[in-house]
Amino acid sequence: MVSRRAPVSAPFVELRNVTFGYGERVVLRDLSLTVPRGKVTAIMGASGGGKTTVLRLIGGQQRAQAGQVLVDGQDVGRLDHAGLYALRRRMGMLFQFGALFTDMSVFDNVAFPLREHTDLPEALVRDIVLMKLDAVGLRGARALMPSQISGGMARRVALARAIALDPELVMYDEPFAGLDPIALGTAAQLIRRLGEAMGLTSIIVSHDLDETFRLADHMVILGPGNVAAQGTPEEVRASTDPLVHQFVRALPVGPVPFHYPAPELAEDFGGAP
Repeated sequence: MVSRRAPVSAPFVELRNVTFGYGERVVLRDLSLTVPRGKVTAIMGASGGGKTTVLRLIGGQQRAQAGQVLVDGQDVGRLDHAGLYALRRRMGMLFQFGALFTDMSVFDNVAFPLREHTDLPEALVRDIVLMKLDAVGLRGARALMPSQISGGMARRVALARAIALDPELVMYDEPFAGLDPIALGTAAQLIRRLGEAMGLTSIIVSHDLDETFRLADHMVILGPGNVAAQGTPEEVRASTDPLVHQFVRALPVGPVPFHYPAPELAEDFGGAP
């Protein structure tokens, strides 16, 4: 399959009128958004709004039921197995809580994508792994097992693994969840520093408002199945959309309900008030 890359000025990722659901439950409906090339884009919104689903569509783990998912000009939904495999080599993924292989050392976790996707000699694999670990400050932890390191260190090992193949796009699923303030600040600094040094396009799914607004160049706030707002952090904060207003100010009352849809109380409790 011939790769047709988008012009340098075009968004690196674009979703056009995408609809996707699980069974009868529609998660995304006619959703369109852009991810600028070489920038940090944050995707935020209420729980269950489809943020992680967007990452799965970009990575090709799921296929859009309608619309297009474009990564550097390639329609992910139309790629065959070989084309999708080749595209994924240009992506890195930091899963929530790191998702390290528990039976592999720190070194072998970072080496895994190199051994899986390349035929590099082991001596070169070693040098690359140590370079990536040094970039996240953990070259000295190479021999440790995941059970021997902290949650913050595990997230940094996962970041080293995500950049092992020198990807053009890195996706982060809740990179700040469960971290103490020092580890959180370290993770945010690494995302920014590595992104600038490597010219990465970064997508962050996060619920941490303060850190994400400081880090992002471009923001996307998802509403129920579609985009409620997108733009710079300043533009999103200034949005008059009620859902965006509720979300960015962490208000308990607004368009996002507290109760999941349920039968009337009288129906469940036989007429009790």
